[in-house]
Amino acid sequence: MIPRHEHPNPQFERANWLNLNGEWDFEFDFGNSKLATGILDREEWETKIIVPFCPESKLSGIEHVDFIPAVWYRRNVNITSEQLHGRVFIHFGAVDYHTRVFINNKEVGSHKGGYSSFKFDVTEYLNAGENTIIVYAVDDVRSTLQPVGKQCREFYSRGCDYTRTTGIWQTVWLEFTPKNYIKEVKFYPDYLNGTVAVAAIVEGNGEFEATAFYDGKEMGSFRKTAENTVTGEIKLNEIHLWEVGNGRLYDLELKFCDDKVKSYFGLRNVKLDGFKFLINGKSVFQRLVLDQGFYRDGIYTAPTDADLKKDVELSLAVGFNGARLHQKVFEPRFLYHCDKMGYIVWGEFGNWGIDYSSYRSLEIMLPQWLECVDRDFNHPSIIGWCPFNETWDFEGRRQNPELLRNVYRATKYVDETRPCIDTSGNFHVETDIFDVHDYDQEPEIIRERYDKLMTEGVLVDKFSDRQHHKDEPVFVSEYGGIQWSINPGERDWGYGTAPKTEEEFIARYKGLTNALLDNCNMFGFCYTQLYDIEQEQNGLYYYDRTPKFDPEIFKAINSRKAAIED
Repeated sequence: MIPRHEHPNPQFERANWLNLNGEWDFEFDFGNSKLATGILDREEWETKIIVPFCPESKLSGIEHVDFIPAVWYRRNVNITSEQLHGRVFIHFGAVDYHTRVFINNKEVGSHKGGYSSFKFDVTEYLNAGENTIIVYAVDDVRSTLQPVGKQCREFYSRGCDYTRTTGIWQTVWLEFTPKNYIKEVKFYPDYLNGTVAVAAIVEGNGEFEATAFYDGKEMGSFRKTAENTVTGEIKLNEIHLWEVGNGRLYDLELKFCDDKVKSYFGLRNVKLDGFKFLINGKSVFQRLVLDQGFYRDGIYTAPTDADLKKDVELSLAVGFNGARLHQKVFEPRFLYHCDKMGYIVWGEFGNWGIDYSSYRSLEIMLPQWLECVDRDFNHPSIIGWCPFNETWDFEGRRQNPELLRNVYRATKYVDETRPCIDTSGNFHVETDIFDVHDYDQEPEIIRERYDKLMTEGVLVDKFSDRQHHKDEPVFVSEYGGIQWSINPGERDWGYGTAPKTEEEFIARYKGLTNALLDNCNMFGFCYTQLYDIEQEQNGLYYYDRTPKFDPEIFKAINSRKAAIED
């Protein structure tokens, strides 16, 4: 069976597509010189790899964990003359980092960015019959101008940095469209008026139609003549709100000329109101967990679609209602499961690795980040954006505040429907929400520190010399990180001193969490973290996703009513 055989993007799905996962020819390029020495024309290649798993992973069949400056992939694919009647696109879910694609020895395009999806129109490069696709990816995690997230820039994983990912790590596929087709679409749900606005970009001109369904029953539609762009509104016959824990989704059928696209949306809006975070007008306490999207055998890539769904289920089982998708842009299939289960998430970028003091970082960061925002705009589960996390001093130089300000403002320009945190934890410049990270392990200290937000209107912040709270809504977006290991090793890592007994662990967890639940000016928390990753041993589950303690204990602690929900 083809690995990761399911359609990679259920929110924009055509029936006519071809999954290219599976076995490809593969070569390392340690000197980054094989293009010059004729690899495009060479018949015999060194080895094989299983796509979409990175060469560092066990599931790729290679498991090479040293630094890899460049890699090459090749496979042949048969195309029929009928498939060439319209347009043919090659899609990449994600490739780390600088990608160049060749078809039949001709370069069809290039892309920079290890987290964002991209595609090329390859119609003119294909022939009826056999065609050769070659992918070349250059990756330098030690560059100061490449976002790498939690990929370790030293040989051994350490602290909260882990095994690297190079090259293809999400699904590759071909998509076949008519000559007139839908390029992209955005949805603007309005729960107050029971409508959804649809804004589409099309190629060509003709009739565009959008029809909404709920449980197979038609809920409304509109039809318009379109050229280049089209907008319209569907008045829904029935109101089914997308809520936390209830991912009620409307299906959408989009048609333009002979093109058909399946999609969906959730009827929900988010809004900030004082210290409260409202979803469809209701104050919702965000019981979040830090999810970093690592897998023991697949590294950045889940072995199966079921594994993506399971991570959401594991989080729900211990009483969380959402997650910070931390230092990585998660694939659309994961967001699809969040959408279906009513699981709220913050979309974040893997920004670590770039020099925040450099003006050059803006030209690298901004286009990659906006590609991610654009791709994931329609997911109801995403209730906020966070382009940066902990922008620490870089080699003694402070962050360039204009980098954060410009990325924040650009995010708001393309999406006014969600709040944006400029940089989670530190150091805030211009933001909708003022979040803090606090790994103090003493519950009494945490309670006393943040109770002052209620009693004195003061947010105690250890970086008050670098950032200033201006009455923005507040939550502690990283806390806990309590270490628990079966057989503690020399490289095992967590925050603070590890508890000695299960009872001590649970008491500490309960005390820290209650201090935040009881604060009527705190709209959420985010515990670090859902599962262990390599040497970081502070998950509620082990790396293989087995529970450390009875999940019901944490579900009872996390699920009780928060003060701000009154």
